[in-house]
Amino acid sequence: MTAAAVMVPSLPSCGRRSGGLSKGTAAGDVARDFSFGPDGSFTVLQFTDTHHIIGDSRSQRALDCVNEALDGVKPDLVIHTGDIVFGKPDIPSALEILQPLADRGIPFAVALGNHDSQFGSSREEMFEAIRNIPGCVNLPPKEGVYGCSNDVITLSGASGVERVFYLFDSMDAVILKGEEDVHCYDYIRHSQIEWYRQHSERLHHAPALAFFHIPLCELKEALDAGVLPIAGHNGEPPCPSRLNSGLFAQFRELGDVEAIVTGHDHDCDYVLPYGQMNFIYGRYSGGDTVYNHLGLSGCRVFRFRAGVPGYETWVRLYGGEIEQPLIF
Repeated sequence: MTAAAVMVPSLPSCGRRSGGLSKGTAAGDVARDFSFGPDGSFTVLQFTDTHHIIGDSRSQRALDCVNEALDGVKPDLVIHTGDIVFGKPDIPSALEILQPLADRGIPFAVALGNHDSQFGSSREEMFEAIRNIPGCVNLPPKEGVYGCSNDVITLSGASGVERVFYLFDSMDAVILKGEEDVHCYDYIRHSQIEWYRQHSERLHHAPALAFFHIPLCELKEALDAGVLPIAGHNGEPPCPSRLNSGLFAQFRELGDVEAIVTGHDHDCDYVLPYGQMNFIYGRYSGGDTVYNHLGLSGCRVFRFRAGVPGYETWVRLYGGEIEQPLIF
């Protein structure tokens, strides 16, 4: 997929059972069906890697970034792609950094990151606490589907569903047993892929974007093969799992996912076309609790228009400056 134009915008864990889905199970579980606004547009704001610690002055920039972006973009939906917190007390930290969304009445969903269950609370406890925040549209964990934050959100126009947003829980880490145990990042499981496949077929393979925290192996393969980003900063190598989940191949086979949107690697915010879709990094949205060499924090924005194929995306920096305005 290549950019058609340049634009300036006007504005231990839950569900880890090994079995797949029985026929019909969870295939009808849509977290929320949204509609386009009166002007025929719909705006999604992505936060990622806020790494918030309540009461820590190094997190103030994350709070400022979140508040300023919400007021500047006025999104219809916010998707946070994980690493919401980075210390104790973890649940109060998550509640504080997500509270600005509740205060403004903005619907939101999360795809948990690897750090979100590393500071005392289980993944189930963290996810349930977030689900209780007013405005959160995530559904409870699905029986038989690995992880917690697997959800499907739809966007409908006059003719029915025009867009689908798939959220996957890319979990934390795994240990590869051998002569020497190897620790690596986790991967999307078969039960999650089967859950996605059933939704995709039920929704007639409507155009979709997939949101999760840890990027896929194929992004590293693309870079190693010499594919270059068409926009944005490539400040560090991607850190996917060492295990290939098969999710990318399923996206290719079904043909509905136009972009894979992740976080995890703080010094990257680029767009890279590969395999008939785009790999897209969000902009680091955190403060000074972890590394970041991009400079200003920010967010990534996606805009969709009723009856119009494709999408617009750009990065919004703290303070309002726009980078990487693209139309696909």
